[in-house]
Amino acid sequence: MEMVSVEHHEGVALVKLNHGVTNALSPKVVYELEAIFNRIREDEAVKGLVLASSNEKFFSIGFDIPELFEMNRDDFRGFYRLFNQMCMDLFTMPKPTVAAITGHAIAGGCILALCCDYRFMAQGHKLMGLNEVKLGLPVPYMPDRVLRALAGVRIAQEMMESGEFYPPEKAFEMGIVDKILSVEDVVKAALEHADTLGSLPKVGYGMIKQNRVEVIAEAVMARQDQKETAFIGSWYSDEARERLQEAMKKF
Repeated sequence: MEMVSVEHHEGVALVKLNHGVTNALSPKVVYELEAIFNRIREDEAVKGLVLASSNEKFFSIGFDIPELFEMNRDDFRGFYRLFNQMCMDLFTMPKPTVAAITGHAIAGGCILALCCDYRFMAQGHKLMGLNEVKLGLPVPYMPDRVLRALAGVRIAQEMMESGEFYPPEKAFEMGIVDKILSVEDVVKAALEHADTLGSLPKVGYGMIKQNRVEVIAEAVMARQDQKETAFIGSWYSDEARERLQEAMKKF
């Protein structure tokens, strides 16, 4: 079964994570997302993208820790590099992108949502946050930069240094979510928003978006190797190994 599915709704691609209940980001899921984003970027018939989940419990729990934990450094480096490239391709997509968050968006799942232009979230017991610090890890450099630009330095500092998860109302107040809707309306509203923006003249819209994302993209590319090496070093540290083993029990 496909771990990521794609539906087309009048020119808007609805990309759904479909990897069990948690939608953990395994190498296969990340590879599929990267391939899909590249196809959407090049497809003239697609005017916008909505990223969603096939279930209402999890948007994504983040990295597939049980699968990634046993990888050697070279294999993990390959995965981490692909994950960062996939996030960059989503972030710099010249078409409008909307995250339809119908379940928890945790760690790497939150990162995927942050890389979209807009985030629509379901009301109720749904949580969003970056808990990397509690696992002995830094937030990857690209989403760190994205979050600071999106929510401001103080909110980003609170989120990344506390590692807390936030309910929809708090996420909206912090500026990391744009709309809170009933779970039944999230995907529909996201598709409508992507359609509205995707119907604007492409050149003007594309240049406006490029002006927003290129500064972050350039900063990330300039430090990519250094930050990648630092993250991988932390992943294999004794403290992170112990905390990651504990986190695996939730998968």
